[in-house]
Amino acid sequence: MTSGSRELSTAKQPVSRVLITGASGFLGGALTEQLQLDDVSVRALKHGRERSGGSATWEPESGRIDLGAFEGVDAVVNLAGETLAQRWTANRKRRIRESRIAGTTLLAQTLAMLPHPPRVFLSASAIGIYGNRGDEELDENSTPGADFLAEVSREWERATAPASSAGIRVVLLRTGLVLSPKGGALRKMLLPYRLGLGGRVGSGRQWMSWIGLGDWVRAAMHALRTERMSGAVNLVSPNPVRNESFVRTLAHVLHRPAVTPLPAFAVAMLFGEMGRATLLGSQRVIPRQLAASGFQFAQPDLEGALRKELFD
Repeated sequence: MTSGSRELSTAKQPVSRVLITGASGFLGGALTEQLQLDDVSVRALKHGRERSGGSATWEPESGRIDLGAFEGVDAVVNLAGETLAQRWTANRKRRIRESRIAGTTLLAQTLAMLPHPPRVFLSASAIGIYGNRGDEELDENSTPGADFLAEVSREWERATAPASSAGIRVVLLRTGLVLSPKGGALRKMLLPYRLGLGGRVGSGRQWMSWIGLGDWVRAAMHALRTERMSGAVNLVSPNPVRNESFVRTLAHVLHRPAVTPLPAFAVAMLFGEMGRATLLGSQRVIPRQLAASGFQFAQPDLEGALRKELFD
């Protein structure tokens, strides 16, 4: 599979039944809600430990999956994975890697063997694949980085290969910082900012590539329905900002000061490798494939996106 998509048409294909992993997460929940509003039937594939009623289940660790979950499905969306927002011990890094790669491999191999496979497979990925790149402008054809997140993301994407080889359209959702008070990094930031304890992280010069939750859902829906969209797609706003600009804007929207910096040494001490990679790392990512496919952002600018997500 190539790292980027072809030049894309805007042809749409109908989607009527979707199977989602990670449907209980804040991204999966928001996508499920929008699909149902669009009269799309949604089926959640839950981990065996979440078993309830007649839910379809899977256990990637053992390779067990409910084949009945795929009956009549024309699209599969894979959003499952261990959270990155924790100190990365050796054991947690193993769980982060395995939760993404084992699950995606099992799904892709299962889709490839189905007598009537779905037309499209959307699989989560992350802009972490690019690594810490300073001021370099990055798009879907940029080379991967070499740190832990980049290595995991490369393997995560490669795990979809069986589905692609079987002729299923595969879209890799390289997601940036998703703005929502319902989950993710912004949710964790809100309390200290509302208390007036926000401020730049490290030098504040690192780039942050973000997207509002509403636009993330719209972009995922667009990827589901745009027939010739395949390969890597950056789900980020066309307007990345430096950390110092992000914190000033967030503080302005909340009517609070942003004068309490978090020095780089404190990030390393509090969060270890995870903090260095996700809080101090710089990724100036552009959504070139979304633009080529004709996608229009509802909230392309940071202040408008924050106001929309926090107050609407």
